Amino acid sequence: MIHFQLRCRPSGHGFDGWFRSGEDFARQAGEGFVECPVCGAHDVEKALMRPAIAKAGAAGRAAAEALAQGAAAARSSEVQGSGPAAAAVGAAAPAASDPQPPRSLAHLPAPSPEVAKAFAVLQEISRKVRAEADYVGAGFAEEARRIHYGESEARQIYGEASKKDVESLKEEGIAALPLMPLPEDGQ
Repeated sequence: MIHFQLRCRPSGHGFDGWFRSGEDFARQAGEGFVECPVCGAHDVEKALMRPAIAKAGAAGRAAAEALAQGAAAARSSEVQGSGPAAAAVGAAAPAASDPQPPRSLAHLPAPSPEVAKAFAVLQEISRKVRAEADYVGAGFAEEARRIHYGESEARQIYGEASKKDVESLKEEGIAALPLMPLPEDGQ
């Protein structure tokens, strides 16, 4: 499930919505099934959302380290297929790290050039992983384990995994990273 901040176009009312995918939101909105809870308008769009940011401490450092490893793996063609550790440098479903509901960021200025460049780099890494790795769907955690323990061919994979699955993989020493959503995904 994907959480979106939404806004009705006629009045600008903000509200939340949960959808199976970006495509599911687009289909439902296009068919008039998404409605503003304040004014009832059916002309609804996705609003700007803040990214989930890891909190400081051991978990934040581990996430930063895993992201750095994933970026290095995505840039290096030598890493691909070189062993079990490289195999799990894929993607799991993004997990929310903040229990508070996101607020609209529409009032904030545009991101700095450095932030925009970082997002562009993350999107390029996501495209590269998707282009060069094997998509394993909902079986990501199981396949990552098989690769890690030598039961399956060593290769890069990506797919979907729950937060619980990703935490379990981490406990076993298997790296798994969320992929950056792409504009072409409709998210």
